[in-house]
Amino acid sequence: MISLGSMARRLMPRLWPGLSRRALRMLCLGLGGICVAGAVQATPSDVIVDAWFSEPTTRYDHAILGDGVEWGALSLTVDPCLDCESSQAYKTIIRLPDNHVFEDLEPRLIDGDDGLPLVMVVESSLQLGARLALYDERGLYAATPFIGRPHRWLAPIGSADLDGDGWPEVAYIDRPHLAKTLRIWTLRDGELVEVASLGGLTNHRIGEDFITSGIRDCGDGPEVVTVDSGWSRIVASRLEAGEISSREVGAFEGQASMDGALECR
Repeated sequence: MISLGSMARRLMPRLWPGLSRRALRMLCLGLGGICVAGAVQATPSDVIVDAWFSEPTTRYDHAILGDGVEWGALSLTVDPCLDCESSQAYKTIIRLPDNHVFEDLEPRLIDGDDGLPLVMVVESSLQLGARLALYDERGLYAATPFIGRPHRWLAPIGSADLDGDGWPEVAYIDRPHLAKTLRIWTLRDGELVEVASLGGLTNHRIGEDFITSGIRDCGDGPEVVTVDSGWSRIVASRLEAGEISSREVGAFEGQASMDGALECR
């Protein structure tokens, strides 16, 4: 869970002191990857403080989450100055093209690769299926490739620094009803790069309007918690040295058992 009060204005040391993600993008000239300091005066960073789907649509006939309604837009509340005495927050809407939808339950605020919030969502193409996408207030920030076929979906798990290297990872189940594969990608310098995958795991059944998984830390570092492909056991997975190791942590006996596992009970 992101604590906006402590995180929002924090920039990781990978960026020059005083420069936000947006200012740094403006300074990069794109000539041989060179970035020149001093050309732009940095301003307070816009911080996403809330996100929700809007503009419902039935243009995608998949209904994997139990009904035929998906979403055509992502609405954001953005605050350019959380430390100011009076609020300067504004709202903005990111609309998808007519051949895309947000095929998801809700947008998730996660910690980006510079410490500022990003929004993690499932975005589906009517022709190419789903991808995991990250948005900032200006639009698409980074994304995995589309699965490649219509009516193919992925179920998000969450985001954390899973291997302790200082960069955030995102985790999801690729095609939870077919491939049943856990995939973990790292977010670094504005790009998502896949680092590990493991089959035999899932977190969603067709028609359910919830996802059965999460990320926990019971004192020994973060673990991705899912269900085995047969829906009989709860499985905790760790990312270490670019590989995923898994172990069973209990019987799966419905959503309450998953809630207990995520709460380290």
